[in-house]
Amino acid sequence: MDYKDTYQEWLKNPYFDETTKEELRKIADDDNEIKERFYTDLEFGTAGLRGVIGAGTNRMNVYTVRKATQGLANYIAKVGQKEKGVAIAYDSRRMSPEFADEAALCLGANGIKAYVFESLRPTPELSYAVRKLGCIAGINITASHNPPEYNGYKVYWEDGAQITPPHDTGIMAEVKNVTDYATVKTMDKEAAKEAGLYEVIGKAIDDAYIEELKSQVLHWDAIKEAQKDIKIVYSPLHGTGNIPARRVLKEIGFENVYVVKEQELPDGEFPTVSYPNPEAKEAFELGLKLAKEIDADLVLATDPDADRLGVYVKDTKSGEYISLTGNMSGCLLADYEIGQRKELKGLPEDGALIKTIVTTNMADAIAKAYNIRLIEVLTGFKFIGQQILNFEQSGKGTYLFGFEESYGCLIGTHARDKDAIVATMALAEAAAYYKTKGKTLWDAMIDMYEKYGYYKDDIKSITLKGIEGLEKIQSILETLRNDPPVQIGDYKVISARDYKKDTIKNLETGEVTPTGLPNSNVLYYDLTDDAWLCVRPSGTEPKVKFYYGVKGTSLEDADQKSAALGEKVLEMINAML
Repeated sequence: MDYKDTYQEWLKNPYFDETTKEELRKIADDDNEIKERFYTDLEFGTAGLRGVIGAGTNRMNVYTVRKATQGLANYIAKVGQKEKGVAIAYDSRRMSPEFADEAALCLGANGIKAYVFESLRPTPELSYAVRKLGCIAGINITASHNPPEYNGYKVYWEDGAQITPPHDTGIMAEVKNVTDYATVKTMDKEAAKEAGLYEVIGKAIDDAYIEELKSQVLHWDAIKEAQKDIKIVYSPLHGTGNIPARRVLKEIGFENVYVVKEQELPDGEFPTVSYPNPEAKEAFELGLKLAKEIDADLVLATDPDADRLGVYVKDTKSGEYISLTGNMSGCLLADYEIGQRKELKGLPEDGALIKTIVTTNMADAIAKAYNIRLIEVLTGFKFIGQQILNFEQSGKGTYLFGFEESYGCLIGTHARDKDAIVATMALAEAAAYYKTKGKTLWDAMIDMYEKYGYYKDDIKSITLKGIEGLEKIQSILETLRNDPPVQIGDYKVISARDYKKDTIKNLETGEVTPTGLPNSNVLYYDLTDDAWLCVRPSGTEPKVKFYYGVKGTSLEDADQKSAALGEKVLEMINAML
């Protein structure tokens, strides 16, 4: 069937409810909208589903959620693990509770018990709950930092990480095999409860999760000494972080935590921001206003599902609040956690710092300074989680810290996804520790630049929506793949990595070696002077991203080099459009 036939099928089939049909009737005269909604099925990718909420096969709705869950249930049955059950969490977005219930009732109808959180919870707590409850999988209904019209469906496996091979491809295949929506199973909620297939969870998991976070504190002494002097502004950006972030800060002793009132309560419309992304400057406008009023030391904001943390720190010399990128805050925490662990306990011989391929080279310098292993993985925190699992299964390797440039890190191994709640706690602790040394977090950042080098990392991206946009994104990747650059701005390309072909080509010698990482549509260029460029399509948005980094001799020099390389990257993009 073409998209018009599928559209008509949804209008006629008694399986689809009247509200859905009424929504579809309203677009009867808009062929382009019908095409966008029905030209394909919303793709179940390696991270699950993510899309605009609405009626249609290419939208997030109760039917696409059920279909995805039926595929997941079929895979769980195939691997013989139905008895373990599935944990389900959701965030503050439109339809999140409804989608969570649809998933739970589909699982129940397939004889798989669902453990459903009583109300919204952070992504890292779902990751924790999967392992705590001994589940085979987890589902989190969230679209992270996407605009309000989006929602999503993330799948986790029994290790608490988002699905990786072979489970990702296995689940994707089962979802694809569900071609008739009417064959998808569901059941009545009360009947599911009576049958023991739907269990509400909450406080017990919350308490255990918070205790796990508190066990990661290194300097209770510093917190006790500085807790009355540290002022923290926090915003959950209308999401899930409000209760757990405030709770953990209070329980470890911080007394002066000021919440941005306008952004405190859950709201899927995200009324104070155009989209709730802690990377965006506008997300901090209200927080910075409050920070200046109370003279705060640091300003923190978590995204709606509380797996990513944005940070501003005060520079006492200028009185200004300085934004820390994900690379900067990640390195600040890595250096603090690893450095203080070394001071207090010593470091294990097999200790490792893990980063993604688009994360700053300062991480490499930190690992080298502490004489620990630096492991590089593909973009996506699940690959960091996979390394932790490898350590556990092999008995070789000790996880010390892991982070990615997109404002996500994990301290401890209680979860297998990035955790902004534990990062909030750790940054507050680090602020207290440095305060006892007469320093701010910004002073600590400057010390790191002096010690490791003035690394500066940035990103350029272009959004290309719709069918034509997806084709253009693939065209850009193929153009670069078939004709790789040999010079980018002032930098010579030393080697070109193609993670789709699993090759690293040394451009000086012509030698080709494998990347050693899984297949991925990503290109990476190692440049002279410790600079680099990486090109990859976004896994969650209709974007192609160009990540790059430089190393300068000072903050000003690094800024200038980064700006110059950024201009050359833009020139390269424009030439391909």
